[in-house]
Amino acid sequence: MFHVKPPTRRLHLFDLDGTLIRGSAAAVEISRQLGLVDEIAALEEGFLRGLTPDEFAVQARELWSALTPEQVAAAFDGAPWLAGIREVWAEIKAVGDHCAVISLSPDFFVERLLDWGVGTTHGSLWPAVPFTEPIHRPGILDARAKVRIAKELCAGYGVTTADCVAYGDSMSDAELFAIVPESVAVNADHHLAGLSRHSYSGGDLREAYALVRNSAA
Repeated sequence: MFHVKPPTRRLHLFDLDGTLIRGSAAAVEISRQLGLVDEIAALEEGFLRGLTPDEFAVQARELWSALTPEQVAAAFDGAPWLAGIREVWAEIKAVGDHCAVISLSPDFFVERLLDWGVGTTHGSLWPAVPFTEPIHRPGILDARAKVRIAKELCAGYGVTTADCVAYGDSMSDAELFAIVPESVAVNADHHLAGLSRHSYSGGDLREAYALVRNSAA
């Protein structure tokens, strides 16, 4: 009697800032609601120059001291999302694969994507909005944390990093790209040059996902 080996399930790992949100980030969209676009731009520049993620979070929390849940919702709803996100996640689930978002951005923003159908979200641990507590620095994620979380998700889903696909746009995704066989640089900057198997420039996640789907066909 022949035994048919079940197909290998894949785990799709999505970055948020610059990847699912084209040309922007959660911090920028939140700051836009507060009229603090210039201030967050200066802080983002500091991050590019070496400001650590936890220090960025501490300073951003001070900028956002008056933030309300309504402003978070408005920032999320008004962000320049790629088209087709819900459709891609629905298809991933329909074929038996898994999907997750791993982002350095605040968890109170990232977790809103659960309503769009992603399997799980992992963001930096921030205090609840409106803020009454300070930033807990150990809860703020960095690039290495993305790899750690990816491996934890693999264990939970019964797959390995060899079964993963990563989607990202910047240097915070480079370490994750280095440990998975399939990766898609989505509207990416120079930090991912030569590190990804696929590259996509555009405004529709369905087209980026098609690169992976077609390569597996």
